[in-house]
Amino acid sequence: MKPLQISPETAITLSKQLGVPLEHLMHMPQHILLEKIAELSKKQSAETDGKAAETPPAEKEEQ
Repeated sequence: MKPLQISPETAITLSKQLGVPLEHLMHMPQHILLEKIAELSKKQSAETDGKAAETPPAEKEEQ
């Protein structure tokens, strides 16, 4: 199996975010990597939705 065709910067960022050693990431099958990225995206989306629900909308000033 050949290494993934991604830039070094992308590989380092994904490695940190997924908590996977860089060497494992580069030799990870593409379908597994895509599943992990999808899980990470869902997790981040849920966190931002939770933060948006916690903050009240800004009140408009009456003129």
